[in-house]
Amino acid sequence: MSTTPLPGIGVQYDLTTREQRHLSVIAHRDGARTVNVYRTDDPDACAQSLRLTEPETASLIDALAPSHHSPNLLSTTDLGLVAERIELSSVSYWNGRVLGDTRMRTETGASIVAVLRRAQAVPSPAPDFRLAGGDILIVIGTREGVEAAAAILGRE
Repeated sequence: MSTTPLPGIGVQYDLTTREQRHLSVIAHRDGARTVNVYRTDDPDACAQSLRLTEPETASLIDALAPSHHSPNLLSTTDLGLVAERIELSSVSYWNGRVLGDTRMRTETGASIVAVLRRAQAVPSPAPDFRLAGGDILIVIGTREGVEAAAAILGRE
């Protein structure tokens, strides 16, 4: 990616994709963005130009890189695994019960690898670990497994 200052306007970012498509984004000083897509037969000729407001730009960023703004999503790997933070509600069925009773790994294939409680972290909690409302559970598994874990932990 290359960057070109545009005095009085903002900054232009140019990118050539793996498929040899030329794109540019102009970051205007007022927060707006203009996205330009150039023709394949003439990379200097703009085929499409789209101006986005600042809120539209924020929405596009969320769509392109959802983990960028999601405080719950910790990571995604090429192996298809995700790690998420799931908060246990004070009205959860599991508040005050032991972790083993959730049968989390058996039911979902996802694992609770740590519990954050106040300023303390409990790595690799044992099955007899007693859950409490407000706990943040770090759950790792497939996307489907983590979603199933969230549904189990959200039970009231």
